[in-house]
Amino acid sequence: MTEAAPRLAALAETLLGAPLPVRIRAWDGSEAGPPDGPTLVLNNRRALRRVLWRPGELGLARAWVAGDLTVDGDLFDMLDRVAGLLWERGPAPAPEVAPALRRSGLGKLGAVHRRLPQLPERAAGAAEAAALLRDPEARSALRDLVALARPWPAPAPPPEEAPGRRGGAIHSKGRDKQAISHHYDVGNEFYEHVLGPSMVYSCAYWSPGSTLEEAQRDKLDLVCRKLGLQPGQRLLDVGCGWGSMALHAAREHGVHVTGITLSREQAVYARKRAAEEGLADRLDIRIQDYRDVKDGPYDAISSIGMAEHVGAERYREYARTLHALLAPGGRLLNHQIARPPEPDEEAYRIDEFIDAYVFPDGELSPLGTTVGELERAGFEVRDVEALREHYALTLRAWVARLEDSWEEAVRLTSPGRARVWRLYMAASALGFEHGRLGVNQVLAVKPAGAGRSGLPLRLRTWGA
Repeated sequence: MTEAAPRLAALAETLLGAPLPVRIRAWDGSEAGPPDGPTLVLNNRRALRRVLWRPGELGLARAWVAGDLTVDGDLFDMLDRVAGLLWERGPAPAPEVAPALRRSGLGKLGAVHRRLPQLPERAAGAAEAAALLRDPEARSALRDLVALARPWPAPAPPPEEAPGRRGGAIHSKGRDKQAISHHYDVGNEFYEHVLGPSMVYSCAYWSPGSTLEEAQRDKLDLVCRKLGLQPGQRLLDVGCGWGSMALHAAREHGVHVTGITLSREQAVYARKRAAEEGLADRLDIRIQDYRDVKDGPYDAISSIGMAEHVGAERYREYARTLHALLAPGGRLLNHQIARPPEPDEEAYRIDEFIDAYVFPDGELSPLGTTVGELERAGFEVRDVEALREHYALTLRAWVARLEDSWEEAVRLTSPGRARVWRLYMAASALGFEHGRLGVNQVLAVKPAGAGRSGLPLRLRTWGA
């Protein structure tokens, strides 16, 4: 019988309609594809089984997280080659195939899966197979896949996957707390290895030659200067994480900070840092939903990397809540990842891998949507600064830190969890580099009487 790798390479080229951009190594030791660059390694037949039972991105993600699918060589190079094939090929395939092909690389398999989102997983697998049998090309490909995979029994999802059925309505307070816990409550020591001493989990602000720590410090100070913080003012830090922004603002600008998070582990960590720095009297770190904050007005609000968790249906409530918590003349700095607008916004779907393994229920919005909702809430948007390239540099630095301390990171969490973080950060870095993702700091003000903003005439000096 023909070795597995050449069969897989031929099958992939049939489905992709283009030469294979990377080398493949199969479980039997056979290899096929270009001799240079990274190699995609299928460690066992289970990698194929996962794709057969869950065609598309989620099947591939499960194979990666479980260790059935790995990369020998540079992960960034592997993802970049695949991205070049899937996103930059020129004329699009047939409309019903293109969306799934761009996202999953599985062509018709992924397209059929997208048409059956309402079916339970096992039923979807059976229905997809029936649909594929009506297409001669797909029928031949499926037959070869089945022969290679020996697909029974269906593999169980890796334990790191978030539950498919989550309690409560999407973006209810209880469900948001579950989602935040899934992402952040995986051990503070693990995040220390990835993020470094700053413990800042958002885009840094780079200068030529700066280190990650220097770039994160500069980002925090940039936020403080945009907010015009003065000693004695009150700052609300929404989604305060491990307390880095709150500590910086209290220490360097003399403000009193209320930091809120839904993560117990983050809150404990932030309180400990405040006590160790002698700043506990200026910091109030709470485990609290932003919708439950009632002790305004605040002079300024920072929201850094939190609004991605709010959701489109709740964003207007989020904007109105923050507007109500600000004193007249108060400033909001909203630091948020964005995506390009869809031709049909109703077609937007949460990324399967991200939803299952990284940020359950997380949603990205176009920048224009965010600005519009802030304005509808009564804010005057005064400045937008795009930091897309800065986030790519930040993510590459985090991946390097994770890879340098891989064994310890695995010990602190699990091999699957470490693989999740490595893949999502590397893929996200390329997303920012290629312009498929953006990140923006939006400065808005709640006008005082007679429309006074309190902002300087030349805004980008960021004077106090």
